[in-house]
Amino acid sequence: MIQIDNADIKSIALHKVGNKYKDEPLVLSRNFISPDEATKEILSRYFLSKFGFTEFYSFFHQVDIEYNEVYDLISGIFAKGAVSMADTVKLAKHLYEQSIHPKTKGGEFYIVCFENCMVDGVKTDAIGLFKSENKDIFLKVYPKEGVFEIESETGININKLDKGCLVFNTEEKDGYLVAIVDNTNKGTEAKYWTEDFLQVRPRKDSFSQTQNMLSLCKSFVAQMPDEHGKLEKVTYMNRSVEALKGEAVSVDDFATQVFGNPKLVSEFKQYRETYQRERDIEIDDSFATDSNAVKRRAMGTMTTIRLDKNFDINIHGGEQYIVRGYDEERKMYYYQLFFKEEK
Repeated sequence: MIQIDNADIKSIALHKVGNKYKDEPLVLSRNFISPDEATKEILSRYFLSKFGFTEFYSFFHQVDIEYNEVYDLISGIFAKGAVSMADTVKLAKHLYEQSIHPKTKGGEFYIVCFENCMVDGVKTDAIGLFKSENKDIFLKVYPKEGVFEIESETGININKLDKGCLVFNTEEKDGYLVAIVDNTNKGTEAKYWTEDFLQVRPRKDSFSQTQNMLSLCKSFVAQMPDEHGKLEKVTYMNRSVEALKGEAVSVDDFATQVFGNPKLVSEFKQYRETYQRERDIEIDDSFATDSNAVKRRAMGTMTTIRLDKNFDINIHGGEQYIVRGYDEERKMYYYQLFFKEEK
């Protein structure tokens, strides 16, 4: 469990990182900034309030984790117990080198050291890497010579953190415990933050295992031939959510509960091997489930049947009370729904 309510800012460095592809500059500061206590509180809110701490990541590298530049620099900072301006400059330069997609936005890059963070009841330090990319327009109202004046100013909305990363000084050998925020550039161009710059991947825990299992099931169902039908596919997705609501699950039990048919169960297990290999992930044969992961992934499962442009049928269970047929006179398909009470 993560607690950062009492986290204190020890130091803040700020650089301006442009888009290298567009020849925007990298503007490096020579000194740390020294905000007063009131500003520190505002900055803490800006930096930390958007972290949900339900999904965690860790640094990695395909060859050896020591080749991960951010991991290497962070490890050195934790080992010294302090960050130097040279460290922050290296991090800013590394981010600049990854900012080569035409849609990547330039912005302010903050390197922040925190103390008094709690991880599973143990006090620890953390290093935060944050980037502000979008600006909002604010109105400033003030009195002047008996009247009020209004001016517009462009600035950063402290309720909208664009990109953030918190690295807690724990689990060093496993790539540290890392939390991520990325609220901009949801397409492939955004990978520069998590994949190119940070080089992190989901931590292998109950949350990621549960998410991966649901994603695997969704992918398997989506590629099924049309002969299975939309209602059948929706049924499988609803069953998959139900199967993961227990405290633990095995792949064998999951496949049997969701698909039932031995042929489909066998095909699912074969598909799992390909799915893991292509995505470089590993879903254990059995694992503890995470209710937060079920809730998050369930919102995106295929549980809606769209009929032409007129109707949507949202199915959350009770598939046995739905019948699909074909009307010869109208030359149209139909669904029958049986129920006891209308609300």
